[in-house]
This record gives sequence, C-alpha cells and structure tokens, in this order.
Amino acid sequence: MVKNELCANDQGIVYGYATNEIKEYMPLPLLVAHKLMKQYEDYRRTTNFFYADAKCQVSVEYTNDKPSKITTILFSASHNKTITYEDIITNIMTNVILPVIKEYKKLIKNTEYIINPSGRFTIWGSFGDSGCVGRKIVVDTYGGVGRVGGGCFSSKNATKVDRSGTYYARYVTKNIVALGLADRCEIQVAYGIRMSKPISMDMNTFNTEKKPLKEI
Repeated sequence: MVKNELCANDQGIVYGYATNEIKEYMPLPLLVAHKLMKQYEDYRRTTNFFYADAKCQVSVEYTNDKPSKITTILFSASHNKTITYEDIITNIMTNVILPVIKEYKKLIKNTEYIINPSGRFTIWGSFGDSGCVGRKIVVDTYGGVGRVGGGCFSSKNATKVDRSGTYYARYVTKNIVALGLADRCEIQVAYGIRMSKPISMDMNTFNTEKKPLKEI
C-alpha cells in the first residue's frame, strides 16, 4: 500500500544536539571515543588475538565551556587467552590510542591511560551479556552531554521516530550551530503514533544564541 504521508509508528520524545567546540559540532569526549573505537575495529581485524567486543570512555576537562584537557582515556578490549596483559596494553596504546590522539596533542596534558583495568577480558559478546539492541543509547547520541529520549536507534526504519526523528533533529541543530546562530543548540521533538506531524517542539540554545530565538 502506498501512503500519502509517512506517520510516526510509535509515540516518543527525541533530541538533537550540536556544539561548536570542535569542527564536527559534536561533544569532544564522545567524538574521541568514537574515533578510538573505529581505530580499534580496523586494527583488531589485522590480528588473531583481539575480538569485536570492546568499549571506550573519554573524560575531558572544560574551561569556559570549551575543552581544555583530555584527562582520562579508558579502553577495554576482548582478547584470546594466549596474549599477555603486558602485550594487551602495548598493542592498544601503540595501535589504537596513539594514532587517534595525535590530532588532539594540545589537549594531552598528563592524560591518564587505563587499559583493560579488570585484567583479562576473555568472556565477551553474548557469552558475557545477553540482549542485542538498545543497550547503549547514551553512546549512540551525545555521550551524556545532551539529553536522550530513551529509544534506541539500531534496527529501526524511518517510521520509528526514535531513530529518524533523532537524526533529523541533529541535522537541524548542527546547521543552526554551523551557521553561527548559536554556540550550542538542543532541539526536543515529541511524536504521537499514526500522526505525521510532531505534537510539540522546543529549542534550547543555552543562552549562546547570536540572534533572537524566534528568528532562529
């Protein structure tokens, strides 16, 4: 059946967020963590001792709402039983962390690196955790800086506003910030099931707007 308009397949509240603290208009801690995870994924495929289950957390110190120092990088990677703990630390530091942080060397000031603090990480994936989608929605969005509506993104098509509404709200906030209308922007949109238009919208620029909010 062809529909004249696309309606929301469920009710929900979604958020978009953007900041001009870095060129990608994302919070620095989240972006660095994402880059580290991408670097790890590329690297671990060249080995036979690191596996897909891994996680990263980045702590950043701010001064006047701008990143001034990366204080801590925490990284945990699953691995086989043959690699030593010392080799885990060396390999992750050399092949994952250092290639990424060279872009942010001005923010590396006595940064603490914590790698596999639990020691061995040989029980991983579904052997260690059950469930497959919707487990890390804060990581999917803005790393705890912006708010989240509560719905995950994975395995959802455009009728699921948890995903499509969030992505478009991010698109709008990113353009507001990129055009210099505000330093930070968050948009909240609420949807109702079988309704094609939002039932409420709200925008917050955290008092960083450069033009009147109505004009934005």
